[in-house]
Formats: sequence, structure tokens, C-alpha cells
Amino acid sequence: METAHHLGVDIGGTKVALRVEAGAECVDETVFAWRPRHSADRDLAQLAREVGEFCSRLAVSPRAVGVAMPATVGSDERITAWPSRPEWAGTDLGAALRALFPGTAVAWADDGDLGALAEAQAAGRADLLYLGVGTGIGGGLVLRGELCPGLGRGSFEIGHTVLELDGPPCVCGRRGCLQAVASGPATLRHAARLCGSDVTFDALRQAWHDGQPWAVTALRRTCHALAAAAVSVQELFHPELLLIGGGFASGIPGLDTLVSAQLAELVRPGQPRLDVRPAALGGLSSLRGAVALARLVRS
Repeated sequence: METAHHLGVDIGGTKVALRVEAGAECVDETVFAWRPRHSADRDLAQLAREVGEFCSRLAVSPRAVGVAMPATVGSDERITAWPSRPEWAGTDLGAALRALFPGTAVAWADDGDLGALAEAQAAGRADLLYLGVGTGIGGGLVLRGELCPGLGRGSFEIGHTVLELDGPPCVCGRRGCLQAVASGPATLRHAARLCGSDVTFDALRQAWHDGQPWAVTALRRTCHALAAAAVSVQELFHPELLLIGGGFASGIPGLDTLVSAQLAELVRPGQPRLDVRPAALGGLSSLRGAVALARLVRS
């Protein structure tokens, strides 16, 4: 019997990654960047061309497709918000994806949720919280091996939980969201205020390595916010493990250790402290999660 092929698509704000697996083996994988001067129609046309070229290299058609999507999608399958590519607002995502993969079962979910699913499988753990710290903050919660709140019930938007009622403005329109306080850009802005000049990621990383007080203070603030969000989730759902990933977090050595130290200060007496570790899959977590979603789709 021929091994079924499953295709994962990770649609990001600047690039798209595709990966097909047969069994547990990767058959092919590719990444392409969005072209400039985009619109939803141009993006979808480019996506169709790239997907067509990618699938033409395969010996067989995928049994199912899973798509990781950072946008907010309503119950009518239309995109309600995507700050990175606002031109997509109003796009019927369901219809667009079904047109891309005619005759093939396709499902989509939040990229943070799927990142959590893939990290849980890689860690061999049934209960964990995943935080992806990058341009924004995504994440997901896995309980008893399944996503919470679950496919079709909305995404786990920990990045838009409010930590500071009068905090900095967030792209979602509120103030003081975790993303507005502790994302990569938010951390760099805070670091710039502390040192009195613009700060690049490389400069922050070097200053952190050198123990510069402004860099340490900026990253402590970020990790305190991440720990506060994590301990709140712990009070409600009791995950066993916290994984820290995402491009920004992965580039700062020891960030998971600093989050763990902040958690120790926040844990309520009598409650266990969350075990904190760096995520294992790095930038591949959402893509691998998309493949995992494809395996769950009924063809």
C-alpha cells in the first residue's frame, strides 16, 4: 500500500513555507517570499503559482492539506483582521484554499496553535503551553494531546491577553496586550527608551551578552510579562511544561532561563512552578504543525 502524503502550508506575513511528508519522512520542502506591492488577489495568484509548481514535483497528490494562518478568521470563513497584510481583510479564506486544492481535503488553524501541536509532539508531552515570541506573540495550549479550545472553536490568542490596562497600544486596537509589551519590536522600543537611541536586534543581543544594564532591564521586563501570562494560564489549565520559541526568543541565549526566574517570583504558594524549556523546532513549528493538521483531516 502506498504511503499517504500530507501537505503543510505555513502562510506568514513575509513568506510562505510548504512541506510534504510521507509517513514520518519529509518528501519535499520549499519557502518563498511574498512579492512587493501586494494585494489579496496578487498574493493568492502568487500562492497558486507556487503551490502548483511545488505539487507538480510530487509523484502523488497529497491526501490532505493543513494550513497555518496568522490571520483572525470569522465563523463565515472570512478574514476579519491580519495586521501584517491588512489587504486580506474580508477575503473568503475557505473558498480561496479550496480553490487552491480542488478535490483535496483542506483545513486551516492559527499558526500559534499549530506550533504548539507540533512542539507537543516533538517533546512527547500531552500537556504544554507554547509561546512564540517574534514580530508578534503567538502561542497555543495542548491538553491531553489536543489543542485548546480546539479546532473550529477559535484560536488561543495569548498575545492579545491584556496585562497592562494603560499599557502601550496594540495592533488589535486595545492597550497593554502581551504582544504590545513583550514582542520583539516592543522589547526593542523599550530598550531604545532606556539607552536613548535606536536599538537593533543584533545590538540588543550583544548588549545582553555584555551585561549592559539597559539590555538586561529591557529583557527582564519582557520576560516578566511572558511569565505573568504563563502563570495566568497555569492557574486555569495546569499545563506541565512551558516552551519558549519564535525568532526573537530563539536569538536571545538564556531567555527561557530568565522567564523561569520570573515565574519563580510569581508562582502562588502551594502551586508547582512550570518547567520552562526552549522550543525544539524553532521557525519550523508552525509548518510542522500544519502537516500534523493535515494528518487529522478526514479525506
